[in-house]
Amino acid sequence: MAVEQTILLAVASSEDNLIHVKNVDNKYKPFKCNINTFNIDVGQSGGPEWYKYFLCGIKGMLEHAKPSDAKGMMVALSGNIPPASGLSSSSAIVSASVLCSAYLNCIPLEKQTLAMISADCERYIGTQGGGMDQAIAFLAKQGCAQFIEWNPLRATSVILPKNAIFVIANSLTQANKAATSDFNERVVECRLACRLLAKMVKKNWRDIWRFADLQVALNYSLEEMEMLTKNYLPQLVYSRQELLEIFEIELDDFVENLLTVNTRNVQIFKLRQRALHVFQESLRVNTFIEVARQQSDEAIKLMQQLMRQSHESLKVLYECSHPNLDQLVELSDSVGVGARLTGAGWGGCIVALCDGIEESIQYINMLKRLYYTNRSQATGRNLNELVFATSPQRGAEIYLLNAARNLIG
Repeated sequence: MAVEQTILLAVASSEDNLIHVKNVDNKYKPFKCNINTFNIDVGQSGGPEWYKYFLCGIKGMLEHAKPSDAKGMMVALSGNIPPASGLSSSSAIVSASVLCSAYLNCIPLEKQTLAMISADCERYIGTQGGGMDQAIAFLAKQGCAQFIEWNPLRATSVILPKNAIFVIANSLTQANKAATSDFNERVVECRLACRLLAKMVKKNWRDIWRFADLQVALNYSLEEMEMLTKNYLPQLVYSRQELLEIFEIELDDFVENLLTVNTRNVQIFKLRQRALHVFQESLRVNTFIEVARQQSDEAIKLMQQLMRQSHESLKVLYECSHPNLDQLVELSDSVGVGARLTGAGWGGCIVALCDGIEESIQYINMLKRLYYTNRSQATGRNLNELVFATSPQRGAEIYLLNAARNLIG
């Protein structure tokens, strides 16, 4: 679901073929470049500068639509999504950039197409994301969650129990997924696990690198995919050399075609754990949806349990949690609230499910008292911006101002 926090752009076309982009937060430097000649150069460390996420969106739109005369633009960016917190701030910037540049260039695009372009865009800065953040940015509906499916991209509304209140809590640990190889390592491990399973069942493993495609090729249920993983991926760790021997390929082929640029030095791979997490998490999602649809008196309790199981899997099998996230989840356990990390992990936020407004208020006050008090990173900050309740909101929108050109000028 889309939360209440947002990225907001003020945009007008320019006549100089330049992209002028400024962040209202002065700690981020303004930037300008020619819309017809810019490149997105990713540095070796520290992660991309903020404006490169905006350029990703423009680049994706231009490559998809190929307008004959791309227009320059003047952009002021604001927002209240905390950066590197697992609330998709970077994906929100990319998606907003795709939307505004398509609109300025008079390119009519469906929401699904905008989402697909946005999902591909972040790869320009080296992040091998799956597109869920961008999909919900465009397909979200107020008052309900969305079940996102792919190939083709589609969203099915899921009505949540009326007492369900979601709370977001910031661990105060930033996690920039583009600044390290951690995120891409998990992507690579999943792809390798898929390819290895495909090889074991006599499929063309070079052409099948997504679990969903393998599942379709085998016509298996999720339960059968889970069993397949347990049967054919027995090892907890696979070395690079072992994989070379199993796939019967040379090192150069492995590095160039099966790894990403920032994972080429990885030597060990945990294929079994990553695959089990993916299939078991998918089963939990299906169960979550069924429980929500039943609207029983026990629905929220069961959904809380599923969220807690999800976090444990992310911690143990996918290994993308962080001690601060684990502490927040343990505090949630102590008052019977189900919680899990949200976003890529390694920091950022947890999302918790409370049963009613009263429980959410008590839960928020407990976290303020036991987690944020006396924590140096919270000193001087508004705690209501660090832990807050939210509800499903609408997706991306365009607001037109007749006097926009005069206001920006």
